[in-house]
Amino acid sequence: MHPAPRALRRAVAAATVALLATAVGCAPQPEEKASAGPSGSTAKSCARGALATRTAGKLTIATDEPAYEPWFKDDKPANGEGFESAVAYAVAKQLGYGKDAVVWQSVPFNKAFAPGVKNFDLDINQVSISAERRKAVDFSSGYYDVRQAVIALKGGAGARATGIADLKKLRLGAQVGTTSLDYITDVVKPTRQPAVYAKNDQAKSALKNGQVDAVVTDLPTAFYITSAEVTDARIVGQFENQGGTPEQFGLVLDKGSALTPCVTGAVDALRENGTLAAIEKRWLSDAVDAPVLK
Repeated sequence: MHPAPRALRRAVAAATVALLATAVGCAPQPEEKASAGPSGSTAKSCARGALATRTAGKLTIATDEPAYEPWFKDDKPANGEGFESAVAYAVAKQLGYGKDAVVWQSVPFNKAFAPGVKNFDLDINQVSISAERRKAVDFSSGYYDVRQAVIALKGGAGARATGIADLKKLRLGAQVGTTSLDYITDVVKPTRQPAVYAKNDQAKSALKNGQVDAVVTDLPTAFYITSAEVTDARIVGQFENQGGTPEQFGLVLDKGSALTPCVTGAVDALRENGTLAAIEKRWLSDAVDAPVLK
């Protein structure tokens, strides 16, 4: 064969270079190494202390006001005392934020999980995880398994209840927007319209004044109310979990928040290393085991 003309050789060489360039451009490029993180996130996206928070270098945590015991102590969420204050700071530390980098924000209970953009990075306020609430907000994995309980004044009609049937004819009350109220309407199904209150304080006052026969709240709160606030009341009993799965409190985040997988990963880590159990033992160990109402 005769040697190819010089012009043809140049054309072939140019085409070869172009093909090689194309192949290199389409080939998978080496990725920056990032270890798998919580819930499919990467270590880079959940870098300690470097999350895309509302304020750079700070973690804004919200709760209601007043902040009740045993979840908080002395109505001061920032002091680190009480179950939820301790959990909040443990989560912050897991994410790389020290106590001085946590900013507390006051947000009413109902507004925490209502639709709309949030003015916090996460909210901790005994908010039970539910499919309905997930339509408007994100939740972390659960940080506490909880049951709902009934409290009534000693010697009153509510104190004599031994089962759900006994509660049906009573005047019952609970805070608006809570799982406690859901248990009244969906489980007890009372013959009287339940009394609904904006705050637990109002429900407690109604119980003290005989305006209701009993109120429903979560079990640790019920214990605190009967041991420290309304000492002439007692825990009548607690409800079984509905649907075979435990009711859990979760941290609330804005819908679609980029922080959700990182916060979930932090909660999961605290559960696995025993931190959540230790915090629960310290702040909620006094809660009594009430009889189950069936």
